[in-house]
Amino acid sequence: MTLKLNRQIIKNAKKYAADHKRSLSRIIEAYLKTLTSQETEEVDEIEISPFVKSLKTGIQIPADLDYRSDYLNHLNKKHQ
Repeated sequence: MTLKLNRQIIKNAKKYAADHKRSLSRIIEAYLKTLTSQETEEVDEIEISPFVKSLKTGIQIPADLDYRSDYLNHLNKKHQ
């Protein structure tokens, strides 16, 4: 999986992970599990702040999404 994120956000997230003695992967996994869980009680390993919980949009991503093709189309349109 490839994620495109702002460099400052990545830097801040890595610092947060290190400060909390957790891997960034585990923090992201816990966050995604929170977003996709039907019951919030299922996720109690990492406390998710109310601000982060507020980012949940409810948007469903299609299972067959070809993000590479979509991103390439975006870049082609951007640089025309």
